[in-house]
Parts: sequence; structure tokens; C-alpha cells
Amino acid sequence: MPFGEQPAYLRVAGDLRQKIVDGVLPPHTRLPSQARIREEYGVSDTVALEARKVLMAEGLVEGRSGSGTYVREQPVPRRIARVGFHSAGGCTPFRQEQTDERVRGTWESSSEQEAAGPVVAARLRLPQGAKVMRTRYVFRAEGEPSMLSTSWEPLEVTGRTPVMLPEEGPLAGRGVVERMAAIDVVVDNVVEEVGARPALAEEAMTLGGVPGHAVLVVSRTYFAGGRPVETADVVTLADRYRVAYHLPVK
Repeated sequence: MPFGEQPAYLRVAGDLRQKIVDGVLPPHTRLPSQARIREEYGVSDTVALEARKVLMAEGLVEGRSGSGTYVREQPVPRRIARVGFHSAGGCTPFRQEQTDERVRGTWESSSEQEAAGPVVAARLRLPQGAKVMRTRYVFRAEGEPSMLSTSWEPLEVTGRTPVMLPEEGPLAGRGVVERMAAIDVVVDNVVEEVGARPALAEEAMTLGGVPGHAVLVVSRTYFAGGRPVETADVVTLADRYRVAYHLPVK
């Protein structure tokens, strides 16, 4: 669509966006009011409002209760390193997800049995409704929430074993590879898919973002002899993190 044929609210949003990018409207500066936008661009209140909504949806501005709308300071993206899986002893859930050895972190978790829904059942190649152990994690890098993860393990593999609860027992806090090896399940392959979607409200609140802004989702599945033994979704804010893969040449 030629620029001149763009809807008016997109033209206004585009001009304001450029001012933000160029530093004319620096971080923490109050965005022109709806009335000011209406007067400056010769548009209606509806167009001015829609233009502000576009900038808010893009994460360029944020509303402050009783104060107005302000330009957000854009974070410098950090890196989440991915190199597959660790077979060496002592791998923690944090190190499993963030393999950059320079990054120090902690995690919180909770586990609960549940019936596998259609998506999880398909990923684990189980009948829908089969029992799985779901574990939810909050990972913190240098004290700040950086990633969320939800993992599922088939109880037909881990049930009634010392590793049934990932964060309890003799191998509590170890990675999937080491825990599975303890019950004679040898992980020999891992598959990851990376996608993006709008953040859920709970995800944004935990990670310090804004509901609706984009998150990166790494969907990972561990295999042993072709059988899925764990699958997980790792979620992080798209504007704060980049996923970096280190792939050896063979």
C-alpha cells in the first residue's frame, strides 16, 4: 500500500515512532496528548487515540496511571545461549536453559501431576489424558526474572522412580539428561523449535513486561532412542533477549 493510502492513524503513529527512534522524543518523555496530536496532525480524536494505541502495542510507550503516556526506555537485548544438552554431571535446570557459563542464575519450581492435553500428548506421543508430571520454573539471571519454563514428563517413564519429581529426591535440581540416565534412560537427541506470540498477562507480570507484547517460545523435546521423554516450553521477552545457537560443524 503506498504511503499516501495508509490509514491516517498509521501515518501519525509512523511519524511519532520515527521521532522516538531519532531521539526527538527520548525515553521517559511524555508523549504529546491526544488533543496535541489532534491539533498538530489535523486528525480526529479517534485517529489520535488509535495512533497512541499502535505505539503502545509496539512497546514504544507506556501509560502511567493519572500521569499520561511516556516513551519507554528500550532494553539492550541479552543473550540466551543454546548448545543442545549437557551430558556431564552437575547440570542444573538453569544451566540446561542458559548455557552461557558467564551468566549466573537461580530458579524456583513447582511440580504437579496432570492429564496430558492434546498438544502435550502429541509432543510426547502419548494417548490424550495420559498422566504426566508438569513442572513450572521461574529462572532468574543475576536476580532478575529472565525465563519461564513449563516441562512435562510421562509418568510411564519416570513414575515410581527416584526422579519422578524433578526438584526432589537424590537428583533434585539436575538436568533432564542426568536424571534420565539415573533410571537407565539414555537421552541421545534434542529437538528445539523457536516461535513468537503475544505474552499472556501472567507471563508479562512475572517477567516484568507488558501484557500483549511479544515473547519468544523455545519448544524443546528430549528423546531417548526415538522416544520423547521430556518436552518443555521456555518463554522469554522478545525485546530483552535473543536466542543464540552454537552449532558444531561435523
